[in-house]
Amino acid sequence: MATSRARFQDILPRWVLQLSLLLLLWGCSQVSNLQTNLQDADANEIVALLRHNGIEAKKVTAKEGITLTVHEADVPRATDIMRAAGLPKRSLANLGTVFKKEGMISTPLEERVRYIHALSEELEFTLQQFDHVVSARVHVVLPERIAPGEPIQPSSAAVFVKYTEPFDEDTNIPRITNLVASSIPGLSGIEGRSKVSVVLAPAGAAPKGVQWETVGPFMIQSESASGLMWTLGLLILMSLAGCAGVLWFALTRTDFGKAMAVRMAQKIPTKAAAT
Repeated sequence: MATSRARFQDILPRWVLQLSLLLLLWGCSQVSNLQTNLQDADANEIVALLRHNGIEAKKVTAKEGITLTVHEADVPRATDIMRAAGLPKRSLANLGTVFKKEGMISTPLEERVRYIHALSEELEFTLQQFDHVVSARVHVVLPERIAPGEPIQPSSAAVFVKYTEPFDEDTNIPRITNLVASSIPGLSGIEGRSKVSVVLAPAGAAPKGVQWETVGPFMIQSESASGLMWTLGLLILMSLAGCAGVLWFALTRTDFGKAMAVRMAQKIPTKAAAT
């Protein structure tokens, strides 16, 4: 009996330690990098969007920029949410950046390409200021003579806009057309606006957000909260029952426990006789 009791007392702490480690591993899940090399403004916008949809994202500052991390299980849904919102936004260069002097001499072709690129990105940045515009692309064709003696090819522009509801197409298409036509040489007037084509596309719907709830140290879906509470309650009751069993074993199987039981048995008749 003494050998069994000693063995039980030796195994019990191991069980408690293993159970504690399992609970710790259960509460802590692995994290994965969602985005890297972000600017602070872009990172804040993504964090706010993900938290609004029930996904906890953390910012980690690195030398190259900011890295966003989320729980590994949330990566697919977080990616879908960001894609639907057009995040992170494409980095756009302004005219000053594109025409920054880097060499001694620039060829006319280089200057033309850089000018078209800068003009397109300036227009894209402006279009993204419209309400509910997720992303925009502008492709510009400037006047050019294809070959000597040939007529000059007129200017034209193609605009692609991805948007989220509510977005009034009938109101915004004329605004976009006028904005682009007024910004590109050779497209002013009614004839110039007719050479601006605008294509609108609705952004894909973001996945339905999941409601989250905190139960103790765990953050779980609200629909699973009641089940976890019942499970934790059952574990607590089982732990209390186990402690009671250990206490009963100690009181009934050890010499000290037997002595305590005898004393308690002797006191009960004495109190009954006194009354």
